[in-house]
Amino acid sequence: MKTFYLTDSGKVRDHNEDSVTIVKNQNDEFLMAVADGMGGHKAGEVASSIAVTLLGKRFKEMSSIGNKEEAIKWVHDNVNEINNEIFKYTKLNPESKGMGTTLVLAIYTKEYLLIGNIGDSSGYVIKKGEIHKITYDHTLVNLLVSTGELTKEEAENHPKKNVLMKALGANEPVEMDIFDVDVDIDEIFLCSDGLTNMLTETQIEKVLNTDINIEDKVVKLIGKSNNRGGSDNISIAYLVKDKEVE
Repeated sequence: MKTFYLTDSGKVRDHNEDSVTIVKNQNDEFLMAVADGMGGHKAGEVASSIAVTLLGKRFKEMSSIGNKEEAIKWVHDNVNEINNEIFKYTKLNPESKGMGTTLVLAIYTKEYLLIGNIGDSSGYVIKKGEIHKITYDHTLVNLLVSTGELTKEEAENHPKKNVLMKALGANEPVEMDIFDVDVDIDEIFLCSDGLTNMLTETQIEKVLNTDINIEDKVVKLIGKSNNRGGSDNISIAYLVKDKEVE
């Protein structure tokens, strides 16, 4: 198994509000997480850090995440705790009111793959060179597309494209979408919208299919996003399964 993660502030923002991690527990199970923070007074980076630090620490300390049902419960319990911690922080620090974070995560074991999200950070799997989006963006335009009020083409350049309908620290209670994904995949790819707002899925897929190591692929994707304007922080968590010897 090869893994790599990286975050970059982009070309426009003066600081980075994203947080990202990949950790492995004692049973060789993986947790991947990307959080895209928002809010004034640099509070966005506090919110994203609360999410990723809590999840990473808890997962790493476990001998095993358990079966699929236990893993889903673990995710829901910890996401609710993160949400409570963010609300608690804003009460103690009134200047940070309005802070929050998106969260996309993956739990990968030998038996199952779970991908969950809140907000508009994205979770993909790659199978036989093709990229497949698993998550659903909790945005206003996605809601309008689903109700037929906007076409997908109109949504692409809509002025309210990044207005979130759901985020940690913005909704109480909050429910994470969790997707049960077939483990018969080759790669897992999570990213913040700083990447997907700059590059299409086809462009991402093309880089992931190049014959270079995974670190260089991630660096190349971030470089391409920055070359196109880098209007937001960019974060990527990437896992590639070992190829089976036939």
